[in-house]
Amino acid sequence: MKTAEDFQNGQILLIDKPLNWTSFQAVNKMKWALISKANLPKKFKIGHAGTLDPLATGLLLVCTGKFTKRITELQGQAKEYTGTFYIGATTPSYDLETEIDHTFPTEHIDAALIHETIKQFLGEIDQKPPIFSAIKKDGVRLYEHARAGETIEIATRKTTIQEFEITRIALPEIDFRVVCSKGTYIRSLAFDFGKAMNSGSHLTALRRTKIGDYNVADAMDVTLFEQSLTEGL
Repeated sequence: MKTAEDFQNGQILLIDKPLNWTSFQAVNKMKWALISKANLPKKFKIGHAGTLDPLATGLLLVCTGKFTKRITELQGQAKEYTGTFYIGATTPSYDLETEIDHTFPTEHIDAALIHETIKQFLGEIDQKPPIFSAIKKDGVRLYEHARAGETIEIATRKTTIQEFEITRIALPEIDFRVVCSKGTYIRSLAFDFGKAMNSGSHLTALRRTKIGDYNVADAMDVTLFEQSLTEGL
């Protein structure tokens, strides 16, 4: 059983974030569980190593105590995602947070074109973050500009796609697996992938399966984590 001292000395907890939760909500629930059930002080340190969008599920690394110093190191590790692109339509947020704004032809798209298009995205690429993102421009988060209906110029950023494979083609849906560097937006990858096929695309499902050597298969649901504190870790 892990003690309050263990959590203070430092733990890396693998959590499987549920759909529609923010990463902050997941961490906050764990924090209050540790305070109320493991008798940790209210000011003990806890944080996550890499945000997941509310519409994404999967691996969240939560660091406690002295291990919060390792967050930057963990954030820098390669990440693996699986998910689904919907081909033939775009949304302003590049995912299901917003409604479809444009539709595109898909008659010309087949398996050969899909597999050929993947090659454009392997290695170092220039990627433009979605306007619906938390990146700041002129001190204001991009999504705040977006929700105010403002159009702003977003600079591209270098990112690296180490692996990109298609695991299912059932148009208009395509399932994929991607291994990428820190700072990669899979929503932007969905948008750019559709554009590269002279069509459109948006992300309809996303799951983070790995961060470095950490695997979601070894992760725990937030509610089960809370129960485990009651039952003894």
